[in-house]
Amino acid sequence: MEGPRSPWISRGLVTAVLLGAAALPFFVDSGGPFIEDLTVALAYVVMALGLNIVVGFAGLLDLGYVAFFALGAYTIGWFGSGFFAAAGGGEGIHLGVSGVAAQLPGIHLNFLIILVIAVVVTAVAGILIGLPTLRLRGDYIAIVTLAFGEIIGRVAINGDELNIGAYKLTNGRQGITPVDKIDLPGLAPFTSLELRPWYWTALAMVLVVLVVNIRLRDSRLGRAWIAVREDEVAAVSMGVPLVRTKLLAYATGAAFGGISGAFLGSFLNTVNADQFAFSFSIFILAMVILGGLGSVWGVVVGAISLSFINTLLIPDVLNPIPRQLGLEFDLTQLSFGIFGFLLVIMMVLRPEGLIPSRRRQIELHEGETAEETVLEARA
Repeated sequence: MEGPRSPWISRGLVTAVLLGAAALPFFVDSGGPFIEDLTVALAYVVMALGLNIVVGFAGLLDLGYVAFFALGAYTIGWFGSGFFAAAGGGEGIHLGVSGVAAQLPGIHLNFLIILVIAVVVTAVAGILIGLPTLRLRGDYIAIVTLAFGEIIGRVAINGDELNIGAYKLTNGRQGITPVDKIDLPGLAPFTSLELRPWYWTALAMVLVVLVVNIRLRDSRLGRAWIAVREDEVAAVSMGVPLVRTKLLAYATGAAFGGISGAFLGSFLNTVNADQFAFSFSIFILAMVILGGLGSVWGVVVGAISLSFINTLLIPDVLNPIPRQLGLEFDLTQLSFGIFGFLLVIMMVLRPEGLIPSRRRQIELHEGETAEETVLEARA
């Protein structure tokens, strides 16, 4: 196994990558599909890093993560659109917005305020989903989180039949559209024609979430999460407060999902119930597994890789091949089968992920070494 890399080399590589990422929009079409796909991929990175806290750090299998994405998206749908048209006596409620949004009916809050609301709403939801799982482990946690994700998804679909006063809850599959563009203090409101501000905002979100993830991982709380993941009984015997530790994992991971949901709701200009299918939870979970459970940088690479496989490799590179061979089927309909195949290959060739955490790598290699020693002794 290679020795540890110099911290100066690591910092230099990270700095170079960040500078390259920040400068990238100057070398591509600022309104083209590539920067659009990359912006969405960065939003997925934020979600994957949030799920990595729950699954990778704390070892709590979450199959309903799409629920937090949905709650974040609906937060901007409710507080950043004309959905509540009668609010403010029909004149609307406006706070911290400018341009066209300041003249429209409905509730129109500044994007930063909406982010705070999304964080609070999703963190509370994370605690609520965490409470029933406190005495559960393994597959039972997966079942509870799966049920929670399905409940939120069904409420989103049938929300056009659920009324709060004179208003529908979600508008169902018709969705909430249009949604306010991001309007930050001192900057012109974002548009759909110039995507560089969106990209830089998504990149800034990734940087903030990365720093928070790394700080949490190296903190006392992060070590408590890892202790719970390795052995709950031993963790409790060492004084780790199990209830608080688990709930903080769920709340923190959920908050990142809410941030990404609010951003994507504005970027895509719509919040639609069809966006919140169970398959999306599996999609984000696959990013975490592909990159490496518990590995912050691995999750970043896994999220970007799987996002581009989904938006570029499958539809543009692989999909034309069957037609060239005279076969009539659409590979885009088999995308999750392709993801599953990739994960099987990863489990066989590199089970620790693309960029594993040092702890995970040591554990796997120690297991392999111990098994080889036993086999040699028996021989």
